[in-house]
Order: sequence, then structure tokens, then C-alpha cells
Amino acid sequence: MEPQKLALITDLAPILVVMVAIGVGGWVLTTWLRIRHGYPLDGAWGQAVYPRRTDEEMAERIRLLSSENAQLRAELGSIKDRLATVERIVTDASYRLDREIEGLRGPAN
Repeated sequence: MEPQKLALITDLAPILVVMVAIGVGGWVLTTWLRIRHGYPLDGAWGQAVYPRRTDEEMAERIRLLSSENAQLRAELGSIKDRLATVERIVTDASYRLDREIEGLRGPAN
């Protein structure tokens, strides 16, 4: 081989090694993050490959989500009741009359 070509190859070899190491490291990092956060992984032909989860973990997760859902629905029901009460008070004729009388009296000292 010519000395110039050999010198060029020896100069570029460390750069290529670093680029390949960064690429492989990035691939490993993204795969680890996908597994950690539960995203599906891609197989060799693009099919989804899911990390191994046991049925007990899935049942526990469903149970927790169901209890949280019931809790949020109960809270939403109580908020709807309170809102209906406030709407009834605000649209009440006596409340409106009291507000108009206070407005006619002028600003409070």
C-alpha cells in the first residue's frame, strides 16, 4: 500500500472507531429507556417485541388503575353536586335581589 493511503487510514481509524462506539452506545441507551418505560421494542423485521411481564404484575396494575378510576369518578360526582348547588344559589331570585339592593346602597366604607 502507498504510504499516503496508509497514513490517511491510520489517521481516520480512531475517528471511525469513536463514531461506531457512539452509535452502538446510543442504540443500547434507547433500547434500555424503551424497556424501562414500557414501550414496545422492534424486532428484526419491525414486529413489536414486548418485555416480559408476568400476569400478576398486569393484574396488580389493572387493580390499581380500577381503584384510581373509581376514586376519580366519586370525586367528579361530588364536584358535580357542588356545582349544581352553586348554580342554584346564583340563579335564585332572592340572591339576585339582595345583590341589586347592595349595589344600590353604594360602596362599603
